[in-house]
Amino acid sequence: MTSSDEFREFGKAMIDYVADYLDNIRDRRVVPDVKPGYIRDVVPERAPEQGESWQAVMADLDKVVMSGVTHWHHPQFHAYFPTANSYPAIVADILSGAIACIGFSWIASPACTELEMVTMDWLAEALNLPEVFMFKSGGLGGGVIQGTASEATLVAILSARADKSKELPEVGLEKMVAYCSAQAHSSVERAGMLAGVRMRLLQPDENFSLRGETLKAAIEEDKAKGFIPICCVGTLGTTNSCSFDNILELGPICNQEGLWFHIDAAYSGSAFICPEFRPMLDGVENADSFNFNPHKWMLVNFDCSTMWVKDSRKIVDAFNVDPLYLKHHYQGQIPDYRHWHIPLGRRFRSLKLWFVMRIYGLEGLRKHIREQVELAKQFGEFVRKDDKFELALEPSLGLVCFRAKGSNELNEKLNKSVNEEGKIHITPAKIRDSYILRFAVCSRFTVASDIDFAWKEINRNLELINATD
Repeated sequence: MTSSDEFREFGKAMIDYVADYLDNIRDRRVVPDVKPGYIRDVVPERAPEQGESWQAVMADLDKVVMSGVTHWHHPQFHAYFPTANSYPAIVADILSGAIACIGFSWIASPACTELEMVTMDWLAEALNLPEVFMFKSGGLGGGVIQGTASEATLVAILSARADKSKELPEVGLEKMVAYCSAQAHSSVERAGMLAGVRMRLLQPDENFSLRGETLKAAIEEDKAKGFIPICCVGTLGTTNSCSFDNILELGPICNQEGLWFHIDAAYSGSAFICPEFRPMLDGVENADSFNFNPHKWMLVNFDCSTMWVKDSRKIVDAFNVDPLYLKHHYQGQIPDYRHWHIPLGRRFRSLKLWFVMRIYGLEGLRKHIREQVELAKQFGEFVRKDDKFELALEPSLGLVCFRAKGSNELNEKLNKSVNEEGKIHITPAKIRDSYILRFAVCSRFTVASDIDFAWKEINRNLELINATD
């Protein structure tokens, strides 16, 4: 396909297909009923020698692709955390794909850099971040769109490592140590491993919150052993239970001890654009960097992970490799984002953030978040009023952690039974040695009747298990 006329025809057909898919997504099974290796049974063994028509490719979509898709935007997908999706973001991705720039520097595509700077300031203002994190402050702070929160955490730890090495050049990596809660996402521990520094997972309190006194004791213990503390990652909204570390306590300790303080709010951060949830972010003024994922809960399609820093020089110093072929006349007058993250190349991701913020407006985004929080409360009330079940902890934002009263084995069976049927999809976790079930409100298509349906399905599966045991 080489002509724009064919592209118009193909593109319109695909837009219709996508619109029909999303309009009718609730008619599909949430989790596909396929076995590993299924695609090899439905496609040719080798690539075609001669090109095929786009109509032939479209004809194979349902058989090859859609038969093996887990439908994350199904109203009954309640696993993990949300992954955002909206029509404005889909359209923005089309434009990004058409422009197809690799925006590693300002000159590589000025609009790619400058729209990102503007939208990051817009979003920072919506979050009521301190101005020191914004480009418009005229200072050293600013924001960058990373691919994932995992990348943002790694960037923070690598920057902390480089900064400490600059301060103490005689200290080797084997002496450096970073900290996080034992409830933090596994990507935090992995970031420490990739950075080559020791990562200590500290025990949170009874509410799964990492407290200042715990961090302080760990720092003192490590310093006494000759280690050099460099970084602490505080989590707002852990994956297991959406618990919140006490950043009001952690930040001042990091500042006093000279540690880089990074806040990871991958899921929960979107909620902070709502005034009633913004107090959860109090203490961010003590952070060196802050990150959350609009691609989780703010209707911006993956990937779009926003990260702000107070002093961009510390990131640039950690990542700056400046060959002649990447230099340009305006260097130093405006950020070159290749110095702000791990890859050199980057897509025009700010387009979808810009489209979504303009077309929904902040009020539209707040409405979406508030509706999903209310749906989670509805599910939590079902649990609270049913004597066969119990809340593992109080519902937090759009997540409810619950379990059937009984053994871990019973709850494992319940999770397996629900997911094998494929009508709804949930995921488990383990807290305080208890096997729990996580129910997250994920899809923008989920409504109150879907919550009611999910609860009935969970009850029906528990009845089946009890009847056969």
